[in-house]
Amino acid sequence: MTLDSTAQLPRLPLLADRKVAMVHEWFGATGGSEAVFLAIADLLPHAERLVLWADEGVPTEQLRLSQSWMSRTPLKQSKALALPAMPLVWRTLTNRKFDVVISSSHAFAHTVKLGDPAHTRHLSYIHSPARYVWSPDFDGRGSHPALKVPRKMLQAADLRLSRHVHAYAANSREVQGRIKRFWNRDSVVVNPPVDTAYFGNAPQADQYQSRDYLLGIGRWIPYKNFDLIVEIADAAGLPLVIAGSGPEEERLRKLAATKQVHIHFEVRPERDRLRQLYWGARALLFPAHEDFGIIPVEAQACGTPVLGLRRGGLLETVVDGETGFLLDGLDPAPYAAALHRLGELSRYRIQQHAGGFSADRFADRIARWIDHAAR
Repeated sequence: MTLDSTAQLPRLPLLADRKVAMVHEWFGATGGSEAVFLAIADLLPHAERLVLWADEGVPTEQLRLSQSWMSRTPLKQSKALALPAMPLVWRTLTNRKFDVVISSSHAFAHTVKLGDPAHTRHLSYIHSPARYVWSPDFDGRGSHPALKVPRKMLQAADLRLSRHVHAYAANSREVQGRIKRFWNRDSVVVNPPVDTAYFGNAPQADQYQSRDYLLGIGRWIPYKNFDLIVEIADAAGLPLVIAGSGPEEERLRKLAATKQVHIHFEVRPERDRLRQLYWGARALLFPAHEDFGIIPVEAQACGTPVLGLRRGGLLETVVDGETGFLLDGLDPAPYAAALHRLGELSRYRIQQHAGGFSADRFADRIARWIDHAAR
């Protein structure tokens, strides 16, 4: 199907005459997949919203989230331990039947079955097939040799319990390829929404910063390669700001203390502060293999170029040589050298490109997909 057609947009709210359920994995206080779920829910205000559990601090009543029985067990404290039980929980979630089910899945939400497939249309938006099951090289939770047999069992269950899904949407071409490779299913690509309007319209004082430091943002976990970000800044002789949080904090602080350049840590910055950091940075360093990557788009909405790994979602979100530079491998030297070429880039062009991933564009494309696939 063509999502960018000039055909008339479907009427809102979508599927108003049908009984609709929206399903998501666990619901964290912040996160890209949660933002996608809520953006879709805005188009379907009458839909019931079902999740395995919600983390502490999530306003479940305000968001109208119904939690499964797993939320009343200790399993909610450990996603790794909960993982093998998830397919079963989804199958016992409710005895109610729906006309349309829309799942937002990065683990097993797409295996939920809330009606006879002959009468219930199941559409699934995939953030990624479960990395710890299908791509253990990405996620250490599934890479231990002792998990090889359980992983095979979960793969078989994933395939068997998702046959009833009628249509898939992938958040990137990277994920579209995994859906085909692992599940042998076709999908359309609908990139997730990024609040480019918010990040692009900062106060004047933020916009006129000196842009004298490099920036790394994200969860401080191994595959994000924050240690490489530190090495790049040191090789370039430029100060660095590292924003986020995670289990690697102590190790990264010790590494930073061995470097000559000034490295400042911002732990869990608020949204306004995050925007300020984007606008003040000379470049965002993002040498990680991501499914899509919302952070690089937020940076570009602020006119900040991205230096990243030539893999995964960055191949879609960064135009090499126009909105940043994509490099091969994990050697800091080429990244440091590319920083000398930032003057070749137009900040106006960088912001213009980021606009293609706006929340409005997502709403348009996902509405067309739902309207078509739910028939």
